[in-house]
Amino acid sequence: MKNMAPQAYDSLAEWFEYLNDDCDYPQWSQYFIEGLRRLGAGRRGLELGCGSGAFCRALTRAGYTMTGADLSLPMLSKAAELALGEGLQIEFVHADARTLRTPEKFDFILSPNDCYNYLPQASLRAAFRRAYACLKKGGFFWFDVSSSYKLREKIANNIFADDREDVCYLAFNRLFEDRVETDVTLFVRNADGSFRRCDEKHTQYIHEEAEICAALADAGFKVLSVEGHLGAEKTRSDRLNFLCGK
Repeated sequence: MKNMAPQAYDSLAEWFEYLNDDCDYPQWSQYFIEGLRRLGAGRRGLELGCGSGAFCRALTRAGYTMTGADLSLPMLSKAAELALGEGLQIEFVHADARTLRTPEKFDFILSPNDCYNYLPQASLRAAFRRAYACLKKGGFFWFDVSSSYKLREKIANNIFADDREDVCYLAFNRLFEDRVETDVTLFVRNADGSFRRCDEKHTQYIHEEAEICAALADAGFKVLSVEGHLGAEKTRSDRLNFLCGK
């Protein structure tokens, strides 16, 4: 019998950007746009783990030709809907970072907002090798992870909630040795004023900087810099950004 358990982002996809309206996508996107310009990166990019496509849309508006890839089909559907609503031409494809293959090679691959936290430690090397294979020579690989500090000190064993008129979000987090498991519950208002409940489970793995750098080197990348969120000091930052070259 097929397992019909809810998957990560099955229900959250519809509400993801709405509930994350405090993360300042314009500023976050500009961080990448300005960085790519400084690097002299080419114009053809892949966003891996694109979710609902906020960064793809921002980079497309800035003149880049973007493809978005994600494992979640509901996220890809939402991404296509939002891009169409803005009149943007963006290709969205279903892909797993661990087995990624593309018909063309890209000037850069971006992967913001935790994509690699969803991969266990044993899968990092394979995933980085696939990213390496999909880049042109001289291309750039730029991604982040939620830091060990954030997951262990802020998220672990905490409850987070966001109660709005049309949706209520609850997240219950449990810390394990190598990961944080999150049970997400959404209560979504129906047209008649009633609410429907949606549940899904997320597992984010804790990756240390040294192990990530070792896996990147094994895949063939040169690590150009490691910095905190939006270029801040990395110590006690919620995110670590890894900028790598092929």
